Amino acid sequence: MAARVLVVDDDPSVCRLLQVGLARRGFEVMLATSSADALRVLEKADVDVVLTDVLMEGTDGLQLCARIVAERSDVPVIVMTASQHLETAVGAIRAGAYDFVTKPVEFELFAVALERAVRHRGLTAEVERLRRAVEEAGGFGDLVGTSAPMRKVYDLLSRIAESDASVLISGESGTGKELVARALHRQGPRSAGPFVAVSCSAIPEGLLESELFGHLRGAFTDARFTRAGLFVQASGGTLFLDEIGDLPLGLQPKLLRALQERVVRPIGGEAEVPFDVRLIAATNRDLHRAVEKHEFREDLFFRLAVIQIELPPLRARGNDVLGLAHHFVTRFAEQAGKKVRCCSQLAAERLLAYPWPGNVRELQNAMERAVALTRREEIAVEDLPDSIRGFRGRARLNGEGSGDLIPLAEIERRHILRVLDAVGNDRTRAARVLGVDRKTLYRKLARYKGGDGRRRTA
Repeated sequence: MAARVLVVDDDPSVCRLLQVGLARRGFEVMLATSSADALRVLEKADVDVVLTDVLMEGTDGLQLCARIVAERSDVPVIVMTASQHLETAVGAIRAGAYDFVTKPVEFELFAVALERAVRHRGLTAEVERLRRAVEEAGGFGDLVGTSAPMRKVYDLLSRIAESDASVLISGESGTGKELVARALHRQGPRSAGPFVAVSCSAIPEGLLESELFGHLRGAFTDARFTRAGLFVQASGGTLFLDEIGDLPLGLQPKLLRALQERVVRPIGGEAEVPFDVRLIAATNRDLHRAVEKHEFREDLFFRLAVIQIELPPLRARGNDVLGLAHHFVTRFAEQAGKKVRCCSQLAAERLLAYPWPGNVRELQNAMERAVALTRREEIAVEDLPDSIRGFRGRARLNGEGSGDLIPLAEIERRHILRVLDAVGNDRTRAARVLGVDRKTLYRKLARYKGGDGRRRTA
């Protein structure tokens, strides 16, 4: 739909000139020849932006701007005047104007300012919608996000929370795998028991065996005390094995036997010790490929992956970026004792355009930094890290581009290629995200071009 502009000027000829010129540039234009008329229009009509002259009889443009900001803060106001004096511009900004333009009319400049104001209103409305959605959404535990990929994750989590079956969570680094594991623990019947987490990549192989299965006193040098392993320590609760794809091959048969028999044998001991845990594992590796390359045991993979959860990368979660940014800003502002709202329009555009290779963890760090640096009540572009400020891309709101009508097959093709890009061209993972088997995905890619799917840009 065309953006709706309310033009306010007490000179009817100027109103008609602006109406014709802006209509030619795709705007729907409404007219008012006084501040009182403009306020009556705003009471009845949904307006995207107000363009008002400063010098008018009765209530002038700056007073009108202040009134609109106070009563309809969602509608940006652009002030226009024949004066180029700094005092006039300062007065407009103090009145809460979004922008300031000078006469004589240059339609291209006016159109650019109006388009920016319309985008600002859209982003502001989207941030507010996402804030309400985050507060009201029936998500899962502390997980934040209302995008379609995350709703699919929530649905799966809600169905498996009561189960004791082993879960394998896969996804890129920074997507929140441990957060999902903790949410599953808290929502399940073992929530009163311990949640014990260990990274399989952070501990040397010799120490990891002792960490998992325990040891007896004197079993090796420096083993001065008998120590229960994490399987036993987590009994009655959940054991979370992060980076399971980095588990040394020598330990994989021992872990497999422990999961099959539900007992562990401490290092240096002869008696087996029973345990009662729900096992959740996580990895950023493609374990299917690791199995094919004989880097991971197939039988252990199937034992771990009774239920598989694929977490989408942040770049595939659409406007969840803004919802998460608001969530983090609120948290860090409270911790710092600062009054900081979410983001300016330009900052929100940069957040939406950025591809987030570090996923949610990178966004969290960026928002913590921004809250620490800002001296305003909202995050500005200059508060963001250099990598985000300097990235050149186009912000994209969910559902945009409705004027581009294309065949359903083309929509499917673009979506498949976008998912492939999001998962680093890993076809096994892409098939799981798309909900199809690998053969179906291969057939579709072959139809696009020789199996690589890169005939045209998505």
